[in-house]
Amino acid sequence: MNHERIKEKLEILADAAKYDVSCSSSGSKRQNKNKGLGDSTGMGICHSYTEDGRCVSLLKILLTNVCIFDCAYCVTRKSNDIKRAAFTVQEVVDLTINFYRRNYIEGLFLSSGIFKSPDATMERLVRVAKKLREEENFNGYIHLKSIPGASDELMREAGLYADRLSVNIEIPTKAGLKLLAPDKDHKDFIQPMKAVKNSIDLYKSEKKIIKSTPVYAPAGQSTQMIVGATGESDRDVMYSANFFYNKFNMKRVYYSGYIPVADDSRLPALGTEVPMMRENRLYQTDWLLRFYGFDVREILNDQHQNLDMDIDPKLSWALRNLDQFPVDINKADKRMLARIPGVGMKSVHKIISARRYRKLGWEHLKAIGISMNRGKYFITCDSREFERRDLTGIQIKNQILLSGASKYSKNFTNQLSLF
Repeated sequence: MNHERIKEKLEILADAAKYDVSCSSSGSKRQNKNKGLGDSTGMGICHSYTEDGRCVSLLKILLTNVCIFDCAYCVTRKSNDIKRAAFTVQEVVDLTINFYRRNYIEGLFLSSGIFKSPDATMERLVRVAKKLREEENFNGYIHLKSIPGASDELMREAGLYADRLSVNIEIPTKAGLKLLAPDKDHKDFIQPMKAVKNSIDLYKSEKKIIKSTPVYAPAGQSTQMIVGATGESDRDVMYSANFFYNKFNMKRVYYSGYIPVADDSRLPALGTEVPMMRENRLYQTDWLLRFYGFDVREILNDQHQNLDMDIDPKLSWALRNLDQFPVDINKADKRMLARIPGVGMKSVHKIISARRYRKLGWEHLKAIGISMNRGKYFITCDSREFERRDLTGIQIKNQILLSGASKYSKNFTNQLSLF
């Protein structure tokens, strides 16, 4: 093995993989067996966190940055003048095992540019996973990027070796995809998702009857959308995400702010990156849809097509629906408790448990951990220390923003006093 050449490839193909954020291992429970290498239980992604709070890492690389497509938003598009490289199947296997033995990584995230054809690319990705599992007895986490347009047979095989599969939808709208990636067809992204969902359902139903049935893609599938490359609204983005959650049982949808990589008239100008706050608000909305019982149309609709950058989406919804507040903390059901700004799901469960024994007042809510600077405007309880006194939505918003700024200023002053 030419170590200098491998190092050069690694630098090129690891750097090219950094734009893909749709890698997460949550949900996989592949156990070590036969004294093999690795164990994917609770594993996570490069410099990220698992559900139990541990920081873990994957070897995150492209198989190759050679690509037959010319997508305007992609750094590896064929017309881009960049240094190209490609790993062999064995090189990726050797890197994964060697890095694992040195305790650098806990698994592999493998994507690729599309060379020759989707099937040729997907077949090579599957070979990497198959070699790791069957020849190296590797039981660590493996996440394979599904290639748009790959056959159902290859997708089915991929799920037998990988813990998670993902195909990036890339652009949230069909019109945006047609503009920036005219060589690609929207249905080529949908077909692999459909194949993976069908296989997951099939293997789960078979395992109920035949216990020896192998587990298929135990961590499910995810996708990623680039935000801000076209003029899509936050409503467009979240309606697309909602479709994928409902249609394909996605584990996660990731939102990646567009980073200008080319001077192209179809794209935002160089130097105009998507604000990090927009990504943050999209993830907060995603959380509300998945865990708080919100319908996407309640948060984003024809009247409110973009999220408020000043305040979180739950507070924004509450201010638009003041007629549903204040909520009696001692009587409200779980659904309505979860809609109170400043109240998380853990606090909801604590409230429901605690009020069985006594009526709750402000001191109890503070002890539970509710964010009182927001929550107090939307709650009544067994105390009379605070009442909303018919404040308007604008007045409430301004007071919350002012209290947040005051809190930041106080913390900053306290830090300065240490010096």
